[in-house]
Amino acid sequence: MSAEIPASREVPKKENRFKVWRQTRPFWAGLFTMIGGVPIAYLPYGDMRLGNITMAMQTTAGSAALIIGVLLITLGLTMWFQPVVRVFAGVASIVLALVSIPVSNFGGFVIGYLFALIGGGMSAAWAPAPPVEESERAEHDGRPEASDEAGAEPATEVVPAAVVPEQREAEHQATETTIDANGGRNSAG
Repeated sequence: MSAEIPASREVPKKENRFKVWRQTRPFWAGLFTMIGGVPIAYLPYGDMRLGNITMAMQTTAGSAALIIGVLLITLGLTMWFQPVVRVFAGVASIVLALVSIPVSNFGGFVIGYLFALIGGGMSAAWAPAPPVEESERAEHDGRPEASDEAGAEPATEVVPAAVVPEQREAEHQATETTIDANGGRNSAG
């Protein structure tokens, strides 16, 4: 073993730990969902000052907006730390984003709504990468390998065409009552 080859491929370097962690879960979906939850939760309780004028953006459903915002932040964290439930978290984020439109000042002035909707969609669509199979030879140039015989041509594989089942001929004359039963060919007899 040389000094250039790492002893273990299982443990990533310190610089790559966050990158590996981020790539094994719907990171951006969780981040967008949490960013969407902040304006939805904050805006019904916040106020805006323009010079000496104070504009209160409070709604009658302020507690519902706070609950929706906190749930969106929780679902974003769930996407990060429990990627197995990413589809449920994504669908729940989309539903909460849609509910936030009438409840929380048009979904946090559309900003929170859009972030939560995009994050939920990304989470529902995210799929983990297939595991990488390590071969005995680490480096492969992509060209086919030659056989053991010197000067032999690379072997080509013959891929058979897709097998198409042959159509059966009608065993008996179809009537109006047998068309539905035999037309789908679902019968067991």
